[in-house]
Amino acid sequence: MRRSRGLVAALALSLAGTGAGVGLGLVPQAAALTPPVAFTADALSTWQPDGVVWALAEAGGQVFVGGTFSTVRPPTGGSGSERSAVNFVALDAATGAPTSCELSFTVGSGTATVRALALSPDKETLYVGGYFGAVNGTPVSSLAAVDVASCTVKQGFRPAFAATVRALAVTGDTVYAGGDFLTVAGQPRGRFAAVGATDGALKPFTADADEPGRAVEVTPDGENVILGGDFFTVNGTNTHALAVVDATSGALTKSYAGFIETNSVVKDIATDATGFYTGNEGTGGGVFDGRIALNLSDFGQRWRDTCLGATQAVLPHQNVLYSASHAHDCSSVGEFPDGQRHHLLAQPTTGTGKLGWAPDTNDGIGEGIGPRVMTVGSKAGVQYLWVGGEFTTVNGAAQQSLTRFASTGDTGAPTVPVASAVSFESDEAQVRWRTSLDLDDSALTYRIYRNGAATPIATVTADSLFFRRPQASWTDTTVAAGQSYTYRVTATDGAGNTSALSATASVTVPTTAESYPNKVRTDGAELYWRYDESALPFVADSSAGNQSGVHNNAPALRQTPGAVSGASTAIGFNGSNTHVYGDKRQSIGSTYSVETWFRTDTTRGGKLVGFGSRQTGASNQYDKHVYMTNDGRLVFGVYTGATRTITTSAAYNDNQWHHVVATQGPGGMTLYVDGAPKGTLNVTTHENYAGYWRTGGDNLNAWPNRPTSDYWAGRLDETAVYPTVLSAAQVQNHYALATAPADSVVQVPVAEDTYANAGAPATNYGTSGSLAVRGTSFYASYLRFDLPAAPAGTVLKAAALSVKTSTQSGAGTTDTVSVVPVTGSWSEGGTTYNNRPALGGPALGTFAGIADGSAVHTTGLTTASVATALGGSYGLALTSTGTDALWLWSSEAQANEGTPQLTLTFGAP
Repeated sequence: MRRSRGLVAALALSLAGTGAGVGLGLVPQAAALTPPVAFTADALSTWQPDGVVWALAEAGGQVFVGGTFSTVRPPTGGSGSERSAVNFVALDAATGAPTSCELSFTVGSGTATVRALALSPDKETLYVGGYFGAVNGTPVSSLAAVDVASCTVKQGFRPAFAATVRALAVTGDTVYAGGDFLTVAGQPRGRFAAVGATDGALKPFTADADEPGRAVEVTPDGENVILGGDFFTVNGTNTHALAVVDATSGALTKSYAGFIETNSVVKDIATDATGFYTGNEGTGGGVFDGRIALNLSDFGQRWRDTCLGATQAVLPHQNVLYSASHAHDCSSVGEFPDGQRHHLLAQPTTGTGKLGWAPDTNDGIGEGIGPRVMTVGSKAGVQYLWVGGEFTTVNGAAQQSLTRFASTGDTGAPTVPVASAVSFESDEAQVRWRTSLDLDDSALTYRIYRNGAATPIATVTADSLFFRRPQASWTDTTVAAGQSYTYRVTATDGAGNTSALSATASVTVPTTAESYPNKVRTDGAELYWRYDESALPFVADSSAGNQSGVHNNAPALRQTPGAVSGASTAIGFNGSNTHVYGDKRQSIGSTYSVETWFRTDTTRGGKLVGFGSRQTGASNQYDKHVYMTNDGRLVFGVYTGATRTITTSAAYNDNQWHHVVATQGPGGMTLYVDGAPKGTLNVTTHENYAGYWRTGGDNLNAWPNRPTSDYWAGRLDETAVYPTVLSAAQVQNHYALATAPADSVVQVPVAEDTYANAGAPATNYGTSGSLAVRGTSFYASYLRFDLPAAPAGTVLKAAALSVKTSTQSGAGTTDTVSVVPVTGSWSEGGTTYNNRPALGGPALGTFAGIADGSAVHTTGLTTASVATALGGSYGLALTSTGTDALWLWSSEAQANEGTPQLTLTFGAP
């Protein structure tokens, strides 16, 4: 019997830094080793059998291994040489190396195998079941008792089982067995039997099953025995794959007719203080392959995990249920969709949600199942989770049939974050990254470094799992308009293992808000994919919702031109298998809007954007989508028990950019194209299921005018999803903003500059490499710019002045420096303190103190004042009332050191 003790630890997300951070809490009770997980995912050096491991047990720091094998060998790179081990080996729990206990399980004909190992409650006797006729030459019949201390067969224990014993459970006086046998000691016993723990004498216990038994467990109170296997009846009563019987008589206590699918069986049963757990395997369609938790109080179901993938073993330990399977589809419980196999999982004993522990094996040899059995051993205060089966790799490295994981010594660092940065407004920059993967830590700490600094500017904690790696983000609110910044991010687990720095993410903060993306965000988008990525597979979300996406099958990146005027790029889909899927599984409410831009000349149609039950492959449920027919018309559809659609009369496969918005809410459905409504439908409901937003393609089976291709060939840009219904005015505004002329930025270098010095009133500094500003004694710097006229159809939207402090010590100032207009004429070559021009007002902008050290500093200027001087000469002065001097580079500085310049932004009125 397996007991579970301990308390589930709580996790708190933390956030620090000089901006706003977003972390995502996605798993129950998750930190590092993320409690309640008790083991690292780092596989330890362990000797390897040359066949399949079917059984494990532990006593006194030894782990006993049974199976179908003939030798064991050292791990790759380990010392020692291969040695004989006929279906059994004893290994040191702490080193993974063989002990002195050597037993050979053989049979006169056929293939001997050890299928079950169980220890007496005092751990002094090891019971071994399987198919064999002798142990080290001593005759036995498929069940033997071994003295642990001497590693010898107990001669007085010789029950005669006529076929394979597959499962064992032991109390102080009884050994319960399950398997293929029909007789024991010549007496009829159908697949389950009980014998005396000391003498092996057959007991009256009778629980006859019609098909093989595979699992046996005794309840903690000793009153009942839980049976698992292939059977459909026990003692003539219908109870498929699972039954609870009286521990003395074998009479049914609880039957489970119709409880488990008829094409599924129970492969393993384990108990803890509160319940018991089944591992199930099915064959064919409509199977149950997952795990069930049942209460000991009434033997009723606590929860059911319907993941698909043939569960072979379950092990409750410290409130966590570890399982061995090849789980490939957990979408039914809101987790990963059908695809890659995952062989080792952990979840709370209280529910189905997977925890942040996911070392992995391959399927391996034999039946290609992977891991088949687990046990926990301990030595010198360290616990070890042992896993056996038929795998040949662990975490990608060669290792056959046996591995182990410790409760200490986490050495694996998280994967490197994939980071990007974007800025839509003049006072903030958003740093986004795909959360990292760590196989035994789900709550990771991310540190953000700006401009190559050694100290992080912010720290964010966020959760991730191997199947759910959402976007996390942090907003830098200390940036300056017009400045460029770089960011890098690291991930650290609870043991202090830190990833390498991410690749550098660069961003230039605009001097004014970018019209289109800023409007999408302020109108409440909770998903906003701009498709500006230069590398696979992360698709950043530019909204505050952190609903990132993932590229599938490598769509074409950074396609130009994009739909929106400016630097944004588009994504290209091939019409056969490329698409983007959301990393967040969710349910969609009754009110939503979906928006995207598209460009294509396809004649095969396809889905542009939609909601589906799967991330990859063809979804089983799919609606809330916009697709194109073969002739280029657009269809917006939902499913209410029948397909309900709006279809445009016009075609849009003209290889031009078009804007589409689909909305549904209390007022029904509306489809807009290029800012104008194209149809409505009084339908306020849709299919209710959990799924993912997808762009580029998904299932369209049974939808009207189904195109040749479910996948779409063309470009998409600026995909957004809103939890509200966009109004007609908002849709029109989005279309107009995207098609308006893009903002243009003009940088104007200073034409003349000099400064006046009260200490040298007659001296001209026009050819000096420096400028100076101080109130007492007086310095003032003068700048003149030749301003361009506004480009046709635009107005001045923003103006900013940039200056650079010199390299001399103390070049910065603690005083406020004002930028003011200059009244009167002056020239660089003729201005002195004595004839300096007058300073005007009010101030056009200010520098609120400038730090020492040579660096560029920028301040915004009053746009209206600068606009009046466009197309002509414009004079400015830098002045202060304080006593701390500011020293700047002038246009005459050698090596073109940061001369003063204006940055002018022009855009649509």
